[in-house]
Amino acid sequence: MSEVLACIDGSTTAAAVCDYAVWASQRLQAPLSLLHVLDKTQYPQRSDLSGIIGLGTREHLLEELASVDQQHSKRALDQSHQILEAAQARAIQAGTDTPLMRQRHGSLVESLVAFEDSIRLLVIGRHGATNDTVSEHVGSQLEGVTRTVQRPTLITCGDFLAPQNYLFAYDGSFTARKALQMVASSPLLQGLHCHLLMVGSDSATCHTLLDEAAEVLKTSASEVTLVWREADVEPSIRAYQLQQKVDLLVMGAYGHSRIRQFLLGSTTTQLIASSICPLLILR
Repeated sequence: MSEVLACIDGSTTAAAVCDYAVWASQRLQAPLSLLHVLDKTQYPQRSDLSGIIGLGTREHLLEELASVDQQHSKRALDQSHQILEAAQARAIQAGTDTPLMRQRHGSLVESLVAFEDSIRLLVIGRHGATNDTVSEHVGSQLEGVTRTVQRPTLITCGDFLAPQNYLFAYDGSFTARKALQMVASSPLLQGLHCHLLMVGSDSATCHTLLDEAAEVLKTSASEVTLVWREADVEPSIRAYQLQQKVDLLVMGAYGHSRIRQFLLGSTTTQLIASSICPLLILR
């Protein structure tokens, strides 16, 4: 796991994805790669229509259809290359070394699984090119990515803003403690103010767990603010984000509490959709 991989498409979110990927690459001192995936719907393949139109009697029509398919494919490839070149130029202008451009055919999930072993951090936009203007709507492939790719994933929304603070949604579970260790040992969030939030009904237990977690973070965070809420997870997180103007939401992907039920249940996309800032999901 050595590189920051940014998923670039033709949507308006591509600029923010590129900017966050550059920021992460510089913080992690890791190389940056830009990936654009050509879905099959973007470059129609030639079909065998001989049985329908009668091979031989309408051979010229077959040739015409093949030519149209080739033109569609070429346009899609040219557009893909232009998208990657624009992202590469933006990244270079932001001060990073020349990123590697990668172009793949097929599905986004399959492409990311193929690169999974080399990914240190995946950066992807919340909206895709097919639902670019839909407010608080998750890209059609994003949920599949977050459930399949077993690498830390940074999901962007809105314009780029270099994070100065982050909200860590903590539940005290074994996997949440592992995620906390990842944050504490990684240069990605080093020196930022951490808001450590826990949702639960037992305040005494919550405060004990929060104090223990704060000890883990004290060497990496510039400041740790402990927060306990008894209400539901999603409204609590959203309200705190708004109140404190949080720049980044951080969550472990697995746990054993109400946060786990919320994140892994059918409302996974609700959390991603409702967040007013980028979301970092840790595996």
